[in-house]
Amino acid sequence: MIITVASGKGGTGKTTVAVNLALTLENILSVQILDCDVEEPNVHLFLHPEFKYSEIVTLPVPAVDQGKCVGCGKCSEICAFNAIIVLGTKVVIFPELCHGCGGCSRFCPEGAISENPREIGGIKGGWAGQIGFIQGRLNVGNPLAPTVINAVKKRGKTSQADVAIIDAPPGTTCSVVASLKDCDFCILVTEPTPFGLNDLILAVDVARHLQIPFGVVINRADLGNKDILNYCEGEEIPILAQIPFDRRYAACYARGGRLVEEFPELKEAFKELWERICALAKYDPIDKGAIH
Repeated sequence: MIITVASGKGGTGKTTVAVNLALTLENILSVQILDCDVEEPNVHLFLHPEFKYSEIVTLPVPAVDQGKCVGCGKCSEICAFNAIIVLGTKVVIFPELCHGCGGCSRFCPEGAISENPREIGGIKGGWAGQIGFIQGRLNVGNPLAPTVINAVKKRGKTSQADVAIIDAPPGTTCSVVASLKDCDFCILVTEPTPFGLNDLILAVDVARHLQIPFGVVINRADLGNKDILNYCEGEEIPILAQIPFDRRYAACYARGGRLVEEFPELKEAFKELWERICALAKYDPIDKGAIH
């Protein structure tokens, strides 16, 4: 069971939902959480994991043997990202633009292009209590977050956990699509504001395009207006949970606290959230541990 927690915009409470859902399931299922918000990972601030390993994430970038190159321009023609161009007989490579597809080396008629690994980020993992933890981090200045996200998810697949919870980046970019790919259910976290509604609509379009079952969690639900509720009702989108605004919740979050451990009412709310996800995703909680 792979659950991706996403949002159309930042600051809606996506990480809060991911962390506290994992904590709710910790004692009844084997759970891992994958922090795929690789440009600014922050799940570790709440779970305080003990890291057991780290790995470098690399991307293959082209290297040209000028002695073999005849300047035909085939490599430049097939590069969709303009990472390699030919000026006369000179081949110029822009490593920061390269997506590592390998097309230039594969189709070079002279066999003049090889590939060298370039470090773009890293992953590290370990345990936070009984919760398996994997974090990705993109190096500053690199635009290729999906490569690091895919590395996190690949490492996560080696686990035998019953449930994997992915904390996705905010927005609706390629990074979010990489986080959503192959998941069983998506939680879209939003807030009752005009910006929240606008960006929720974009996120809903992505989830529908990818044909992923999804529902909405409204954070700070008693602030703002009712436009989110009206939109979800009109689009027949299930509301999974509504979390009210409370200064105590905000203070707990600000110091890196765990909401479900400090507030019993939120523990119950996340139990109900899990049960709704199971129903919508057709996941059998009896077979894999019902919450009582």
